[in-house]
Formats: sequence, structure tokens, C-alpha cells
Amino acid sequence: MKSEAASARRKELAAFLQAIRNRSQPAVFGFPAGSRRRTSGLRREEMAQLIGISPTWYTWIEQGREVNISAEALDRLATSLRLTRSERAYLFEIADRRDPQGAVPDGDDIPALLIDLLDDVRIPAYVMGRYWDVVAWNAPAAELFTGWLDREPHADEPAPNMLRFVFLSSQARTFLADWEVRARRIAAEFRADCGQYLDEPALIRLVDELSSASPDFARFWKQHDVLERQGGERRFVHPTRGDIRYQQVTLRPGEHEHVKFVVLRPELVGLP
Repeated sequence: MKSEAASARRKELAAFLQAIRNRSQPAVFGFPAGSRRRTSGLRREEMAQLIGISPTWYTWIEQGREVNISAEALDRLATSLRLTRSERAYLFEIADRRDPQGAVPDGDDIPALLIDLLDDVRIPAYVMGRYWDVVAWNAPAAELFTGWLDREPHADEPAPNMLRFVFLSSQARTFLADWEVRARRIAAEFRADCGQYLDEPALIRLVDELSSASPDFARFWKQHDVLERQGGERRFVHPTRGDIRYQQVTLRPGEHEHVKFVVLRPELVGLP
């Protein structure tokens, strides 16, 4: 089964590269158009030159042979051929390689429309980035997370981070109902959410910081529990409103899979 899947990936990569090559105009990339070209696209040797590999090696890749192409070569290809974000992501996916430029700081590359949408939501809502930095939130979220999000975000200050709040803030231990249960689950959800980024320096620094400052986080992290981030009931003990409950829904924009748009819908308790 693995060999069949690998073969299918190689064939798809070959077809994808050929499609990109055929649509690319030589003059755009500094190659002479010439009258002897059979097609308007790039030649294989020109693609190889852009990528920085030998023409023979590139030909084998486009033929779907069992050869490997490095992430660095794919990076050069995607950059040189000016692929769109979706095309770049697809290229690395079918090549079974990790994009070396895939990591973006939380807060960067967040769609402006998503930020604007927060003001249209009348209930607590916030946007989390790659490493669970809360990069934007609305007024109801600021009121709910008083003492944490009840401030204006500033570009020269680090964004509030959900993990730091849960594990490093004494407030969180009283604010989150059943703190240990929630904290353990949050650590497991974070591991599942960032599983493909575990070797990124920014994530390593965050995990090291949390592990050093919080014995609880260190204990939960070492257990290697993995849980999908799910919705459901969230209970808080608010300093002025007391015990309150919400139903949490997490949405992910299609082209920004590392972004999480979190909405907390008030739960009406005591109604028949």
C-alpha cells in the first residue's frame, strides 16, 4: 500500500510539474522565446536550471521515476516559478516534503477579513495563530477573559499566548473550571495541532519555556497525549459573573490551516 501511495504521489508530482512548465512563458523567467520552440512553455533543461538540479535528474522526476527531490529544490522551484500559496502547499504535499518557509510568525498572514469579522460577532470570539498566540479578539472576549485580554493589542508587544495563560498565570487556575482536566487536554490538543511543526525553533523555544516554568506542562507534555481540538462545553469562574458556560466552536479558514477562529456561544443554563 505504501509503495502504491508513493507511486501515485510521484505521478501526480510529475503531472503537476509538467503543467507548471507548460504554462510558464520563457521570457518571464529570462529565457529567450525563440522561434524554434515547439511549445510556448519552458523546456525541461530550463526548469532544471531554475531549480538548480541537473536536466537529467529533473527529467526523471517529471517522468515519475523513483527519485527524490529535496525540500530546498522545491523551495527554489516554488519561488522561481512564482507559485501561489495553494500551489506551493500542494507541491510540498504531493512531494511529501516539509516546506522550509512554511513557518510564519503568529499574527502574520492572518486574513484581514477574518480580523474584521470579529467585530461582527456579538459573542466572545478570538483568532489564534500557529503557536496559539491570540492575535486578535473582540470586546466580548476581552470582557470574558478579564485580566488577560482586556487590553488593546500593540504591535510592539508579544501577543497573548493561550498556553502561557493556562500554565503560567495563577488567574487561569481559578478561572478555568476543573483546571487540571482542561490543562491536560489543552496540552494534548496543542501537541496534535503542532505535530508537523515540532522541529521548528519557535515551537521548541515555547515548549522549553513552558516546561521550565510549569511542572504541570512538563508532566503533561512528556505523556505524549494527542487529542484533536474539539468544541463542546467550556466552564469558567468569572471574577464578577461567577460560574458561566459556553459552547466552543473552532473554525479554520481553508487556505490558512494554522489559523483558528474560536467562537464561544453562551450556554443557557436552567431552561426547560
